[in-house]
Amino acid sequence: MMKDSMETKLDVDAMNVKFSARDVQVHYGDTHAIKDVSVDILDNTVTAFIGPSGCGKSTFLRTLNRMNDTIDICRVQGDIYLDGMDIYDPNIDPVQLRAKVGMVFQKPNPFPKSIYDNIAYGPRIHGLARNKAELDEIVEKSLRRGAIWDEVQDRLDAPGTGLSGGQQQRLCIARAIATEPEVLLMDEPCSALDPIATAQVEELIDELKANYSVVIVTHSMQQAARVSQKTAFFHLGNLVEYNDTNEIFTNPQDSRTESYITGRIG
Repeated sequence: MMKDSMETKLDVDAMNVKFSARDVQVHYGDTHAIKDVSVDILDNTVTAFIGPSGCGKSTFLRTLNRMNDTIDICRVQGDIYLDGMDIYDPNIDPVQLRAKVGMVFQKPNPFPKSIYDNIAYGPRIHGLARNKAELDEIVEKSLRRGAIWDEVQDRLDAPGTGLSGGQQQRLCIARAIATEPEVLLMDEPCSALDPIATAQVEELIDELKANYSVVIVTHSMQQAARVSQKTAFFHLGNLVEYNDTNEIFTNPQDSRTESYITGRIG
């Protein structure tokens, strides 16, 4: 997978590309889940993956931090580069990769630990703090970036599982931020939340693009339109169309995209 790595690196730098995927295939046993997907995902941008259930958008998202490695029957082929680095190179440690490419899941999943220890866990195992003072600083900074510091600063010893659903999801975002990642992957992060909590998380996503490349899988076209600058439409394992979000929703180039957006398929 290392072919043309220098050339790819030059292209990446020139185009502000964070991830570059080429001819990616994903099989689950005999099921061909992702077919020939090639896409460039930009830095400091929110990119939305949309499409019907089972279309491959979450599967492709998980190729970006090698979460599919945990599934025995899954096979990934093709090239995926992060800043010109082949993330499927045998010398790449998936644990270190996931420190750079954080992930937030559909259902809030705080650890059964204190709010403080939820955030401190990653920095501790990756050796990002030399002492308690540095760890305290990382925890506060992460909770502030997760837009939840003001709500929890007086109860950092309380269990993270005791927070409301929306607070738990923002805690999980803060936890993902704590290892100083470069990319945040979000797999339907608002689907379990009420409208008020959803609005808070969407506002946070908009703020996060200043420091990260954010990729969000969403079943809500309205959410994609609100939070993203780029949108990729998946259908039956194919990347049908990828463009500026406004173009996808107002001037789709493929009839399948238009059919999905207007509700004829989905």
